Amino acid sequence: MMKKLKSVVELKQFQEELLAEQKGIKKSIAICEGTGCQAYKSGAVADAFEKEIEARGLAKEIILRRTGCHGFCERGPMAKIFPEKVFYFQVKPEDVPEIVDSTLINDKLVDRLLFLDEKTGKRCAYQHEIPFYMLQNQVVFGNNFMISPRSIEDYIVAGGYSALAKALGTMSPVDVLEEIKKSGLRGRGGGGFPCGVKWETTRNAPGDPKYVIVNADEGDPGAYMDRSILEGNPHSVLEGLMLGAYAIGSTQGFVYVRQEYTTAIENLPIAIAQAKQLGLLGENILGSGFSFDVMIHQGAGAFVSGESSALMSAIEGRVGEPRPKYIRTAVKGVWDKPSNLNNVETWANVPLIVSNGSDWFRSLGTEGSKGTKIFSLVGKVKYTGLVEVPMGVSLRQIVYDIGGGIRNDRKFKAVQTGGPSGGCIPEQHMDLPVDFDELSKVGSMMGSGGMIVMDEDTCMVDVAKYFTNFLADESCGKCVPCREGLRQMKRILKNITEGKGQESDLDTLEELGAFMKDASLCALGQTAANPVLSTLAYFRDEYEAHVREKKCPARVCRELIVFYIDPQKCSGCGTCRKQCPTDAILGDKKIVHIVEQEKCIKCGTCFQVCPAKFSAVTRLPGGPAPAPVPFGTAAVQKAKGESK
Repeated sequence: MMKKLKSVVELKQFQEELLAEQKGIKKSIAICEGTGCQAYKSGAVADAFEKEIEARGLAKEIILRRTGCHGFCERGPMAKIFPEKVFYFQVKPEDVPEIVDSTLINDKLVDRLLFLDEKTGKRCAYQHEIPFYMLQNQVVFGNNFMISPRSIEDYIVAGGYSALAKALGTMSPVDVLEEIKKSGLRGRGGGGFPCGVKWETTRNAPGDPKYVIVNADEGDPGAYMDRSILEGNPHSVLEGLMLGAYAIGSTQGFVYVRQEYTTAIENLPIAIAQAKQLGLLGENILGSGFSFDVMIHQGAGAFVSGESSALMSAIEGRVGEPRPKYIRTAVKGVWDKPSNLNNVETWANVPLIVSNGSDWFRSLGTEGSKGTKIFSLVGKVKYTGLVEVPMGVSLRQIVYDIGGGIRNDRKFKAVQTGGPSGGCIPEQHMDLPVDFDELSKVGSMMGSGGMIVMDEDTCMVDVAKYFTNFLADESCGKCVPCREGLRQMKRILKNITEGKGQESDLDTLEELGAFMKDASLCALGQTAANPVLSTLAYFRDEYEAHVREKKCPARVCRELIVFYIDPQKCSGCGTCRKQCPTDAILGDKKIVHIVEQEKCIKCGTCFQVCPAKFSAVTRLPGGPAPAPVPFGTAAVQKAKGESK
């Protein structure tokens, strides 16, 4: 049972006591139990370490921590050993005895579990040697390696709640507000609005009570930055929220979190309960006279509920739909009271700024975009995961230096930033510095930090169709420009990818996009045309090929591609013929097969099952297929080299 801390001095003493208890610890090992690593059964790895350490009588010398996400999600389960910062990847329970014996006891490396750098052919033992981590600056994300999300003691040992103590002990609410304003912190949820200005608006708005809210309704496909912070370091978000409440004059906060974020929903109530038990939440926090409490609201998973007014409607118990913002939510939000909303990553930056000062934060990033940003790097890139870099790092550095380049050394085509409402950025802008303003200049946006890499085999028309379909499904339908604009875009793009498009459709798409941007009620509709407009701007030739030639250059759009069996490569093995669901393939044993185009439904089964050593089935971008060699003729035998 933890004692309730009644002053800033007692918090400092408690931290010193915790540090003293760890003086006998020689090593610690952090096992990632973020959602990604859980899928790789990292819990079983942690259990194996726990048993092995206990069995060897090392519990007083070695600390095992079940931590949040480590970022390099595709290489899980991961184990990081301190103080050396040795990283092991794709660890299995059966590897544990060897790691304990070799590394934890005898300081020897287990080479086969180290990262293999494909460019140099060398094994990398330490975090600073691994290309994925070398250029990162894990300001916000770094403590995910150091703490168990269910241990407030770990967070306090790492310096947690020292910013709150500093604010309550030596700063007035206005001092905290001014520090955030001077830092230049901008909201990480998509809009990039200056936090200090928003906080000041809420502070000065008439009406009480005032509310502070964490937006954890991260709904972008492929994005999980906020999820990983809330799962792995919930106290950092709570501390940031308390500092915001202190500066604004709020006594009540909300965390709006998606129901799908099960681990975050498990860890967050534990963190709140621990903070209350220590006296860091509740009445008269640390004897300062400042009181604050937090409630959790689980969202139903609607993408549009991430919009500020829709989210606040949901907190009120109503349908999560946007409402007109004649008066901003900072002035009239939840129950028409002043309400300040920031996303998870934004709140997690606040304690760091208060602790280290605004000048420290301003030393990171660009002139208009300060600090670091966490991106979800996914798609056709070699190394996927969460990446935290200073604002201003180029797209090329993220994709090639951190992400390792394109898988299978294919050619880069585009990177989409900003989630489903973001734009697709081509090769010509790869040296663009990544910040709020520069991305907007090329038709994209920062968004919450999604970053999807595409290679030469990606059809940009199909990409635009995918995101338009997603947004059409997620639109609340409340306003005509968004509802009908997306519906018509969806119809036109479907026709284009099925070979039914007309040249006038391209102009119609641009007109619809401009109208939606100007007339939609909320940010979803105002930005929903970005995938279409950006792909039209940079990849118009692909649209024209679909419309004029009825071809898909990337060989993705099913209705436009043609499956063809190369007689020079076909062995007559019969695999494709046996698997074809419509009997569209003619052939016999050791005789070249052909595809009857009239029967082919273009399912792609033949392409998928053809043995790699032959690769006889090819996808053509469209148009008529080459004339097939007549089945069973001498020409077939000649093609096979079997003619007598």
